[in-house]
Amino acid sequence: MAKAPSKSDEAIFQLRMARSAPDLWPMLEALYGQHPGYAQFCADLTQALAEGWAARPADLKLLDLKRDLEPDWFQRADMAGYVFYIDRFAGTLTGVLDKLDYLDDLGITYVHFMPCLKPRPGDSDGGYSVMDYRSINPDYGTLKEFKAVSTELRGRGISLCIDLVLNHTAKEHDWARKAAAGDRDAQDMYLMFDSPEMPQAYSKTLVEVFPDNAPGNFTHYPEFGKWVWTTFNEHQWDLNWANPRVFLEITKIMLHLANTGVDILRLDAVAFMWKRMGTRCQSEPEVHMLLQALRA
Repeated sequence: MAKAPSKSDEAIFQLRMARSAPDLWPMLEALYGQHPGYAQFCADLTQALAEGWAARPADLKLLDLKRDLEPDWFQRADMAGYVFYIDRFAGTLTGVLDKLDYLDDLGITYVHFMPCLKPRPGDSDGGYSVMDYRSINPDYGTLKEFKAVSTELRGRGISLCIDLVLNHTAKEHDWARKAAAGDRDAQDMYLMFDSPEMPQAYSKTLVEVFPDNAPGNFTHYPEFGKWVWTTFNEHQWDLNWANPRVFLEITKIMLHLANTGVDILRLDAVAFMWKRMGTRCQSEPEVHMLLQALRA
């Protein structure tokens, strides 16, 4: 349980909230203002942000302040990046620790771990079919080991980036399992239909991303009587970003990852997040509003 923030901590939180407010609340009002649960959503989001701040380690709060004073820190001329798959570069997370001197010698100040959050078993689209955003791929190690690596990287002045998939989850994700079991709230987290008419109407203007091995954009599941939007693969269920609860839950995940020491989140598959009948459902205006709000 996080301890209560000090008065100065609370003041800093309020100042940062005020700074981000113009990029956050107008976007959310435009996206979700007509939703019947909007007021409660705003209250829940504010609480989640406050709890994330209260749980943030002191050294990360100090780093936040440093970056507030140097907002172009990631654009500096001395930033040099290195991107790798953990297993191919070092075998495991603990193996990465043995490579830090090598990265230092190269002058690296930014590392990007290719997909490392817990994927579904078997085909996972290279790790982009995530079943648990709060856990690490067990082939690479544990969350405790991940935190240890992030701490060592930070101590050497190396920023850490990981991928966060926003358009979909694996069908094995807890939300998806509950949805398949009939939980209405969980079903509302995804784009599910009781009959094929709406999927067929949407499909008239959609582009198939993987036509050879994953044709179509919808999958029918007779076992629970739904057609599910699956843009990329049958095992990747598209989230319903028109539901403010999706924004709230993803925000909580972002805060959790940030508090493990992740410096940068590369947001994946964002173009497909908002659906509109009669379009390709790619890069709709609401996508840009969502990204502006998530950045804030």
